[in-house]
Amino acid sequence: MAESVQNADESAFLLTWDGTAWRDVVRLKNGHVTTIGRSSNNRIVLQDDACSRNHCEVFFSEGEWKLRDLGSRNGTTVRGKQASGDLPLHSGDVIGIGECRLAFTRSLESTPALPPGLSPGTERGTSPTQTVVSSPREPSILHSTSAPEFLSAGSTSPSDVNYEAELAKLYRLGLEMGSAKTRQQLTDVVLASLARETVASISAILLASPDLSGPPAPIDLQVVAYHSRKDLPYRRVSDNLSRIVLSKREAILARDVTDDSQLSVFDSLGEMKAISVICAPISSAERVLGLIHLYSTNPDNPLDKHDLEFTLAVANQLGVALMHLHERDSLQTGLTLARSANESLRSQLLQEQTLIGESHSMQELKERIQLIAETDANVLIRGESGCGKELIARSIHQLSPRREAPFVCVNCAALNESLLESELFGHEKGAFTGAVDRKIGRFEQADGGTLFLDEVGEMSPSIQAKFLRVLEGYPFERIGGRKPIQVNVRIVAATNRDLEEAVEDGDFRKDLYFRLQVAEITASPLRERRDDIELMATAFLQKFVLKTGRVITGFTDEALQLLRDYDWPGNVRELQNTIERTVILCRNEMVRASDIQLSGLANRTPAPSQDRGPSNEYRELSMADVEQEHILRTLEFTGWNKSRSAQILGIERSTLDRKLKRYHLPRPLTE
Repeated sequence: MAESVQNADESAFLLTWDGTAWRDVVRLKNGHVTTIGRSSNNRIVLQDDACSRNHCEVFFSEGEWKLRDLGSRNGTTVRGKQASGDLPLHSGDVIGIGECRLAFTRSLESTPALPPGLSPGTERGTSPTQTVVSSPREPSILHSTSAPEFLSAGSTSPSDVNYEAELAKLYRLGLEMGSAKTRQQLTDVVLASLARETVASISAILLASPDLSGPPAPIDLQVVAYHSRKDLPYRRVSDNLSRIVLSKREAILARDVTDDSQLSVFDSLGEMKAISVICAPISSAERVLGLIHLYSTNPDNPLDKHDLEFTLAVANQLGVALMHLHERDSLQTGLTLARSANESLRSQLLQEQTLIGESHSMQELKERIQLIAETDANVLIRGESGCGKELIARSIHQLSPRREAPFVCVNCAALNESLLESELFGHEKGAFTGAVDRKIGRFEQADGGTLFLDEVGEMSPSIQAKFLRVLEGYPFERIGGRKPIQVNVRIVAATNRDLEEAVEDGDFRKDLYFRLQVAEITASPLRERRDDIELMATAFLQKFVLKTGRVITGFTDEALQLLRDYDWPGNVRELQNTIERTVILCRNEMVRASDIQLSGLANRTPAPSQDRGPSNEYRELSMADVEQEHILRTLEFTGWNKSRSAQILGIERSTLDRKLKRYHLPRPLTE
């Protein structure tokens, strides 16, 4: 592998600035001191008069890479400051020696910043072994190809290439690439294959940033990995050759390029001369991602056309693999962001739905919720409309072992019988008119979690029967389906209806009643815990101030007293709506009593009918008679406005209709 020469935790590189980009790459080895200076016996030779013969050295010691100036005449800078002693190096540090710049990095995956005071195209700070020339010599191109011949369908040209062997090599490489989890692992696998199957002395992969828009230029390419048979430094391929390959999207084999200023004598000892070079585009679909660069320094064994075609085939495989890796990383990033956003929203939701109150009844309620939540028992929540039954249900879910699973809500009074059945159990495509697609029911959505059924007393008898079977552990079927579906759901039901009376009247199944009433919680109306009104009003005020951006700091004493004295027939829901309305209309820094607009429903009482007799006269009436009489008087008071009557009575409109039907109270005919 390309980086197997040393421990990954100790790997490091020096990059040299050539006036346009970080070009040459020198691998630093633990146990070897890398010397830098003007003398030819240094590993990195700098052609700068400001550089001393033995200027500085880089070495690994005590678990980190360090730089030591060797008493140079003009000194060495790191991060723009003069270096003294054994100075630890950090990834991205820029080393300055005269006009030359080198960058230290622990990984070729990260691009160092530009040298201070320099920008792409600047001719200062040239490469350690070259000077900038005005008109570099064009490389001598022997072969170019846009598609490997042995992969071309129906190719009949004579060739001594063993097609089966070449395809076997690519297949093996594909398997190895499939096991790579990161870009670095992927490039290492490719470089190892090229070193194994070609005669290249040095091979490298140069990639553009995934965020780059438009086709890349040579300056946009970064060396992300390289392999050297003798662990010699790497010099980037000629910009002229790179431009040809990037523009034509063809792989090129060039020879006799030793006179090219960017591919000539590499180091001071003349150990590396580029006799032949291959440059192949890494492409995927319509996009060029980078280059594969190989060159040989052995005049007796140069790169040939076979190496060219194999390298291009590898480059094409690498392009597809890089795009798949990028897509996977994008999906992973998106998933991470979605999870983070989900956690943030859940946290906000929990803050907004926290039970507020310190009264004795609220403390008892919280203790009871805690005890019930630890079990998996079904729960029945009773209470008036608007007193927070759904909030109690959510608290039970969040404190239960099912907290990470879904919490699904269904209002049984908001849907008719057929719609409620479809909502709960789902339906198959074509099950009835309008069923254009399969629908997953709320039971399936809540599998593993909690299903909250509000106004459970409004279920029709037929749905009650199907619902009971699910509670008893039996599977169910979607409407129009035959496949049995088994779910694991905890049921939390809520009602403001007298279920015992409904059972006696035959409107609610007795066996279902006992299934639901395993654990029971009663939510007290707000008028019975007035000590919590101030805390709740303050919490709602802060919530809506944050939402609207208004500058309101609190309530005056008169405003708080007004809130405490009101009976709140709509309970917590009415209090929340009142505070929201107050925040919208208030123009003061403190909410005054005059800013609060109450509904006044608690102060209204139905006018007595003239034929009902004195109110202080005792009459023998059952509770049903009293309820029937009170409903009738309320309807007469509102002129048979059912919505307003239901609001006064503190019940749902559907509940009022059911009671009218039970008591046989038709609306009187108008004269």
